[in-house]
Amino acid sequence: MSTIIAVSEDNFDDMVLNSELPVVVDFWAPWCSPCKQLMPILDDTAETYAGEVVVAKVNADENPDIVGKYNVRGLPTVILFSDGEERERFSGLQTKSRISAFIVRNLGG
Repeated sequence: MSTIIAVSEDNFDDMVLNSELPVVVDFWAPWCSPCKQLMPILDDTAETYAGEVVVAKVNADENPDIVGKYNVRGLPTVILFSDGEERERFSGLQTKSRISAFIVRNLGG
């Protein structure tokens, strides 16, 4: 069972910007093939880092204001937020080891 939360324009501030834990946000769309390939990797990542980070998904088609605010230009784009601010991002399909390194780099703060 996935521990990834769905985030929208209605709850983005509460779930991401105001989170006590760092939040890894995946901007995706149902038509995006690399997004579909990334999903099981992020599911596994969410389980691995449970209690250390939150993993969230934003449907880019349904939430254009968030996409524009964070200048997301391609899908998938994954942004790590900590203390209400963007810390780092990547675009495109990545391996689990690269995603783990991405998270570990940002856990220290």
